[in-house]
Parts: sequence; structure tokens; C-alpha cells
Amino acid sequence: MSALPASSREWHLVARPHGWPKPEDVALREVPVAEPGEGRILVRNLHFSVDPYMRGRMNDVKSYAPPYQLDRPMEGGAVGEVIASAAEGFTVGDHVLHGLGWREYAEVPAQHATKIDPSVAPLSAYLGVLGMPGMTAYAGLLDVASFKEGDTVFVSGAAGAVGSLVGQMAKLKGASRVIGSAGSDEKVKLLVEEYGFDAAFNYKNGPVAEQLAAAAPDGIDVYFDNVGGEHLEAAISSFNPHGRAALCGMIAQYNTTEPTPAPRNLVMVIGKRLRLQGMLVSDHAALQPRFVQEVGGWLRSGELKYNETVAEGIENGFDAFLGMLRGENTGKMVVSLTR
Repeated sequence: MSALPASSREWHLVARPHGWPKPEDVALREVPVAEPGEGRILVRNLHFSVDPYMRGRMNDVKSYAPPYQLDRPMEGGAVGEVIASAAEGFTVGDHVLHGLGWREYAEVPAQHATKIDPSVAPLSAYLGVLGMPGMTAYAGLLDVASFKEGDTVFVSGAAGAVGSLVGQMAKLKGASRVIGSAGSDEKVKLLVEEYGFDAAFNYKNGPVAEQLAAAAPDGIDVYFDNVGGEHLEAAISSFNPHGRAALCGMIAQYNTTEPTPAPRNLVMVIGKRLRLQGMLVSDHAALQPRFVQEVGGWLRSGELKYNETVAEGIENGFDAFLGMLRGENTGKMVVSLTR
């Protein structure tokens, strides 16, 4: 076994943010690296993920994921190479997916690591299209929103890691029309020209309800919500009877400091007999084999496309997180530690 590094840098949460996270809420600290304990592996992280849900974990509130602890490293998806192993079934040189991101080196319990094959796709893809975002898109569209061939689908945050995949999956599954919203004209162009959306609009260019009604004159049947707020209200107005919404995220509200009003048109849910359902990807593990088979096939055939926005170096990890919250990424935001 080659000599291990003496130290590792990792991002710690040092204060609970109020509103938008600030640089003084976190600290990049150096800690010693030791041999892995029994049943554990030491991983050199090559890429780690920054995702919207992490903002909620910075708050000290009960939720589906436990809050980050102060003065402890933050967590999240990561892929890396095993450099030391005290666990059966893992050897030096294996590549793994695990949940201890935000750091250069991670001592991971073997039962919480999954071997991945770099010959199938670039390692970073296991944090995006072949990972949690891809599975979220797949399960949310097919399971939660009960998509069926011929549906008209609206996706908010459609140029992001999840939304860009939802729209393409809907087209591949036979949607009659797919509409996306994004935060720049460049992203709108990407949605139509690269991802194959039938229509898209920049939500900053005017009221969402008006732009959606123009893009979907015959209404929508499915809404995949990554944004909440004005987008959800607009979708309710545009829904056809028996429409279904998969409520995946509400990034427009993650950094608010005051309660936000509910959609003003919620009464329409009754007359239209709508179904608005929240989702967590962890509830849909049974879909995993089908997801891997079908999405893997689409990737091999070139029918499914994906983009990544890459921040180089662990020192840029927190800036990448803030950029993702501001919508500066196209596709999956990844922090790469390979340089």
C-alpha cells in the first residue's frame, strides 16, 4: 500500500445561514488523514456534487435529511478512487460512488459505497444523469406524475440537472408537447436546439403565467416543479382537468427569510381535480434497475444528452454551491478535484 496523504481539506458549516448563505457561514479546513477502520475504505474524491437540497440541510430543522452539524464536514454525493481498503470486496483502484463529498479524502463505510464503472460513462455522470438527479427525473415523471403517452409536459428549471433530463425523457416516452422555463435566453436556446423541447421561455422576460399560456395554448397535463412560487401558480392555471404535478423542488423559496404566500389560485385544484404530489427520490428505489437499463440505453444511443458545469478545485466548492442556487449552471453543477 502506498503512503497515504497526511491531510485533507474539507468544507465545514460553522454558522446557520439566515437567508442566502454567506462565505462566513462555512470554512475550508485541513484535517489529518488516517488508515481506514475495519469495514471501511479510504477514497480520494475526484468529483463531488452540489445540489439544492443541501441548502435545507444547513438549517437546524427536522426534515427528510438530517441537518448538517456545525464545525463538521458537510455531506453530499461524491465519486472517487479507493486508495486504501479494510473492507472485503473493495480493493485499491476501485471507483466508487458515496455520500461523503465536500472533502478531498473520505473514510467511507463499505456498505455506503457503490462500485461504478468508468468505462460506461465519465465518473462525474454518476453524480448527474446516471445518479440521483437522473433517477429523480425518471421517477418523478413516470411514477409520481404518472406520465402517459400524448401528455403535454411543463418543466420549470428546465436547464438544470434534473429538469433537462425530465423534458428529454418525456419526449422519448411520447409526449405530445414539452415546454421548459429557464433563466436566460441562452438556456432557452439550449432547451429547444439541443434537448429537443418543443417550446421554452425565459421566466425573467415576463409573467410566467402569460408565457406558459402562450407556449401551451391547449393546456398542460403534467408539471415537473423545480422552482415553486410563481411557476406553480402558473402551472395550476394552465392545467387541464386531472393534471398531475411532481413537486420536486422549490428553489425560489429556499433562501427566503419570510413566509411566502401559497399560489393564489389553489381553488382551481378542486374543480380541475388536480394531483399535486411531493417527491423524494429515496422512495423510488425499486425503479433503479429499470432506470439504469433504460437511461443507459438512451445514453449509448445518443438519444439522451446532458451537460455539466464544472468548478475546478475544492477551494471553489462553496462558490459553486452558491452559483447553483443562483441558476448559473447549465445541467449538473460538479466540483472537480482532479487537477
